[in-house]
Amino acid sequence: MPRAPRAEQFDPSSVCIVHLVQRCVRRAYLAGADAVTGKNFEHRREWIRCRMERLASVFGIDVLTYAILSNHLHIVIRTRPDIVENWSDAEVALRWLRVFPGRRIDEQLADPTTNDVETLANNTQRIQEIRTRLTNPSWFMKALSEPIARLANKQDEATGHFWEGRFKALAITDEAGLLACSMYVDLNPIRAAMAQTPEESVHTSAYDRIKSLQGATIPSAAAELVAIVTSEAGRIIRTSTPDQLRKKKADAKKRKGPSILRDAWLSPLTINERARSSPQANTTGIRASDKGFLSLDLRDYLTLLDWTGRQRGTVEKSDIPAELEPILKRIGIDGRMWADLVWRFKKYFGRSRAAGSPQSLKDLAAQNNRKFTRGQRAAAACFS
Repeated sequence: MPRAPRAEQFDPSSVCIVHLVQRCVRRAYLAGADAVTGKNFEHRREWIRCRMERLASVFGIDVLTYAILSNHLHIVIRTRPDIVENWSDAEVALRWLRVFPGRRIDEQLADPTTNDVETLANNTQRIQEIRTRLTNPSWFMKALSEPIARLANKQDEATGHFWEGRFKALAITDEAGLLACSMYVDLNPIRAAMAQTPEESVHTSAYDRIKSLQGATIPSAAAELVAIVTSEAGRIIRTSTPDQLRKKKADAKKRKGPSILRDAWLSPLTINERARSSPQANTTGIRASDKGFLSLDLRDYLTLLDWTGRQRGTVEKSDIPAELEPILKRIGIDGRMWADLVWRFKKYFGRSRAAGSPQSLKDLAAQNNRKFTRGQRAAAACFS
């Protein structure tokens, strides 16, 4: 069965939430230790996390949850065209050039100049196209996947495809689907026997949020949204040798910003009910917005995550902690089937176009002029 058309899974012109999966080709290693060759690629997890953090500061996209495994990665994102439409043409141009600088001769600096920004900003048709791209999951994944593939191939002394193919996308249709998908992603290292608890699941959003509650910080990898003055760039190029220029560009890539909480680049988890209808654009330059995505407190989420991580399959109603049952009841999920829904998420939605409650999947099918969305009948068993 062919994959669903992207147009049925997300629309860059409207706010939507999508679960993205990118997998390595054959037995190529994304991260971790390769038992056959003896090589360890664990450091690549931080490559990917830093790249996601950088893109989160540039794109009009909120990163909600993520997990980096040995041969694939999961990301749940939310597109924010409502944020991007408020950016000036110059800001759109600068953000774009920070990720896609174009064809540049070797003697040029890595930083975009004020002239580069002005030239692009004055191209009205091009800027409108870029606005759409800056909130498009496909361009986000292109900006994430291509540099990682080049770095990995260079390190492996290999050529050809590093990724299996185009990324898989799964539309998230409601809060029930989002809560289940978020926990499925955060628990992936436990499912893969890479960790025993969320506290040990390094390079997941759950780990980042737990460490932030403990006060852990990291150097910011956010892009500097400031262009270098053209005359200054010219002076540096004229007075620098090729080796000095290469060193300046290498130093610019390694440059880190001020310390931030480990999860500061991620979208806040809890929705601010008072500001629910506003865009809540971020003003610090480390992420697109300050808008939450779930109607529960972070500590409640982590408690439910920890409990779910200790379960397998269905549970008795009496086994559900009293403080957690109202959370599931509010979003219409049968508590006895919750653990099964999360642990066997792929069984219910792995071959579907979307994940959510049966009614939301039915509504999605109607929007796309289809009779049903695959997975809605199986998911019905998990909802009260």
